[in-house]
Amino acid sequence: MENEKKLLVIEDEVAILTFLRSSLEESGWEVLEARTARLGLDLAAKAKPDVILLDLGLPDQDGLQTLKALRQWTSAPVIIISARGQEQDKIKGLDGGADDYLTKPFSINELMARLRVAVRHGNQRPEDAPPLYEHAGLKVDLVGRHVWLKKKEIHLSPLQYDLLAVLVRNAGRVVSQSQLMKEVWGETRDVTPELVRITVHQLRHKIEPDPVRPRALKTEPGVGYRLESSDE
Repeated sequence: MENEKKLLVIEDEVAILTFLRSSLEESGWEVLEARTARLGLDLAAKAKPDVILLDLGLPDQDGLQTLKALRQWTSAPVIIISARGQEQDKIKGLDGGADDYLTKPFSINELMARLRVAVRHGNQRPEDAPPLYEHAGLKVDLVGRHVWLKKKEIHLSPLQYDLLAVLVRNAGRVVSQSQLMKEVWGETRDVTPELVRITVHQLRHKIEPDPVRPRALKTEPGVGYRLESSDE
């Protein structure tokens, strides 16, 4: 079907998967299924779905962690479907980057209405950056959260990785210090430009063969930082 939309359901309950597939395929959706977070992240990268339905109670990883991993590299609309109906759970999901939140059990009509809104919002978003970055011996896989330098995997702290992920998503463009502070540390943390500089300095010593003469992570004086465009 020419106008068929692609939906990825990351959910481990067979009954819900069966219900969603039978209901949504009749409405013209192509439904992809993943019963673990790992498979869901892989399918999201390969299939590039128009909308993602995400359960919070996955067997291998909490759904909020999965949501955070998705938001490292994709802006595809995400609707959380969960039995956790407390207000605090909804706030955490929406603050974590979800576009909507549906509490189980829900009707197919309610879901279809939410999907129509998600598709409209998704059509207004810019195309995602590729989830794989390569330049000057540095390779970053945003889906698997792996980083290699000259084919050797390197370990980054969570803070260093989050900063690198922001730069990868904006590869080729200057990212200001204020944008890094907001996206990496958040608006509630007490963070200064000096802390950003220190984290960049630490990151360079891990991802650059010669940190004094960086080839990938460049400083734009008085503005911020820029990761050179991917070779791909």
